[in-house]
Amino acid sequence: MAEQFFYNNAGLPFIELDSIDSTNNYALQQIHAGLTQHGTAYFAKEQFAGKGQRGKSWTANKDSNIILSVVINPHPLSVLQQFELCACVAVSVFEFFKKYAGDDTRIKWPNDLYWQDRKAGGILIENVIGGKKSEVGSQKSEWRWAVAGIGINVNQTVFPGDLKNPVSLKQITGQYYNPLELAKELHQILVTNFALLISAGFEKLYSNYISYLYKKDQLVKFRKGNRTFEATLRSVNREGKLVLKHAIEEEFSFGEIDWVIPNGDAEK
Repeated sequence: MAEQFFYNNAGLPFIELDSIDSTNNYALQQIHAGLTQHGTAYFAKEQFAGKGQRGKSWTANKDSNIILSVVINPHPLSVLQQFELCACVAVSVFEFFKKYAGDDTRIKWPNDLYWQDRKAGGILIENVIGGKKSEVGSQKSEWRWAVAGIGINVNQTVFPGDLKNPVSLKQITGQYYNPLELAKELHQILVTNFALLISAGFEKLYSNYISYLYKKDQLVKFRKGNRTFEATLRSVNREGKLVLKHAIEEEFSFGEIDWVIPNGDAEK
């Protein structure tokens, strides 16, 4: 496994890998071995066992896309503030992609990257949480590390048939891009936004996240179990629950309901 080592503008490591099973797996291995630091990025030209949300796989052609994992020390955030990091990563990905793809870019709850009604990227955040002795001797959870895995379709134009609605930056703009250089740019945006989250609090990022939401204030079809229903997407609360209104206003955690995307298929 060939590896090249760079630094971003903030002096944080950016590591380029030729081929890896999963950049998230590799980052987690480096964490457990004590060989990484906050802000380190791992970029892969090829990933042969990429991971998506809820146990799904993430497939990407070699040398065509952004395959990136960034190590984050979430201190002083607590395990109850995980949505704050989720929103920070989603807003960072949105801001990066919108620069190239334009105003049709949106964040689909909880953290997918959408352009119009098509999926351009996804985020998978994996956490290292352990027990920590409190002052009175009892155990409490400590959020030690997070790995923000980001996959964005850049130059790929042919996708597996089981993907319902993919789109790439090249399909949107007609231009070819250098995935490595784009990944370095995204890395810089993410570490900058995380530093702002810690120094200035969640309010601005949360406001931006809400304003960038896919289908906000629109009637959307969802599926819960065997029941399909329509509801107006009102917001996402500060704990990360989707707020919908139909006959009544309800809140749903990630995994409780599925989107029914415009072609009629359900998407987790």
